[in-house]
Amino acid sequence: MYKPHIGSCGSSTIMFISKFSRLGAQAFKGLSEAPLTTPSRRSFFPIVQNAYSDSLTRKLFSTTPTDNPQGENKDNQKISVTFFDKDGEEQEIKVPIGMSMLEAAHENDIELEGACEGSLACSTCHVIVMDVEQYNKLEDPTDEENDMLDLAFGLTETSRLGCQVIAKPELDGLRLALPAATRNFAVDGYKPKPH
Repeated sequence: MYKPHIGSCGSSTIMFISKFSRLGAQAFKGLSEAPLTTPSRRSFFPIVQNAYSDSLTRKLFSTTPTDNPQGENKDNQKISVTFFDKDGEEQEIKVPIGMSMLEAAHENDIELEGACEGSLACSTCHVIVMDVEQYNKLEDPTDEENDMLDLAFGLTETSRLGCQVIAKPELDGLRLALPAATRNFAVDGYKPKPH
């Protein structure tokens, strides 16, 4: 009769592995049988169950996007932004959440230069936030942005780079003025075209 060779690990190690496997199987069985609306008190993984169970969608460990209970998907949300050009003419546009003001301006044929294409290497997408309350809702500018703003034409206390102003719900109604000129050290008169 064949006897498996246990070697140096011994039978106690094999028993431990066997008990550990049964424990893991019981834990996953408990997860699959637990109601998805409330975490099981008997679960071996209460943290995992709390973090990933969603009572609204009744999906556990799903990679499928879930529906927004308010009826509107975050990807489809847009905010209203008004740009004022050098002549004072205004243009109101809808900007998707997560898009920069530079990208939004290019998509809507607003003359906001952006020579470095949003890489924080120029100040040609300089915009002036017209409402201090809205300006205070923006993230603080980084050191790199402040360095570029120092080169901007017509700098004000509420100046920002358009590539760094990202649309978010609390910025709905944002009003941005374009300065009278820009300082583009790369090519004089260069006008970028959106990709």
